[in-house]
Amino acid sequence: MESSKQVWSSICGYPGDPNYREFYKDIGYELDWNYIRPYVAKSGHRVDTGIKYHKITGKTAYKEYYNDSKAKAVAEMQADHFISSRIEQINGAAGKMKNPPIITCPYDAELYGHWWYEGPYWLYVLFKKIYYNQDTFKLITPSEYLDKYPDIQQCTPAISTWGAHGYNEVWLNPGNDYIYNHLNNAAERMQYLATVYQKPHKLQQRALNQCARELLLAQSSDWPFIITANTMVDYAHKRIRDHIGRFNALADMIDKDEINKKYLKDIEYKDLIFPDIDYRIYCYNKK
Repeated sequence: MESSKQVWSSICGYPGDPNYREFYKDIGYELDWNYIRPYVAKSGHRVDTGIKYHKITGKTAYKEYYNDSKAKAVAEMQADHFISSRIEQINGAAGKMKNPPIITCPYDAELYGHWWYEGPYWLYVLFKKIYYNQDTFKLITPSEYLDKYPDIQQCTPAISTWGAHGYNEVWLNPGNDYIYNHLNNAAERMQYLATVYQKPHKLQQRALNQCARELLLAQSSDWPFIITANTMVDYAHKRIRDHIGRFNALADMIDKDEINKKYLKDIEYKDLIFPDIDYRIYCYNKK
């Protein structure tokens, strides 16, 4: 919680520093419409351009101009602060543990570069400083740690999320709970397909891989989140219908061995996420 709060907290986290770039002031909305219109002509209305001139400054409508050098200097100081905080945390725990302590630092990836423009630079500086400027700890993944120290205490974490009130209510409530019957049915059918069709012909394999893609897209936590947040709700419902519908249509074709090449090609074009996916990851008994 400590390592997460230092970065992620909207109250005391690093991204809220007044010297960092202000996300919400974009020239697409700030500049005179007659000036900006030729650059957003295709949309016909104001849009985010990604060009932002101002820094956070503080809780005020008046925003000062952004200074890239100052922002980078702040990111470097915060990297030092993060490292010193972890060293203090590790030294405090080390004497009470059989194995060297491990601190997990989980963050939402879209924080870096999106909400926190300087986030990628902070990470870059942080990793360099960890490597060159201290010798108290090293970076490691949970899997690597378990390989080195397999004899550890087991525990069952409490059900929790980063959402409101720390539980699941953002993603599971009367407004979006209908999703999960469809997701569970699709997941079970994906396991069935992967187990039955372990030696598919080429077209079947393409369809099976696309089924896996559609399932993963349907399972995105964005859709129930958007429904709860009441932003672009129709879009979220549509994405769920589209991906579950495409999954079921392809699954039916596979079972009947009547795969529509044109339909499959169209879906592959629309939803070509994870181009190297292998549907066999869902297989019960791999041969």
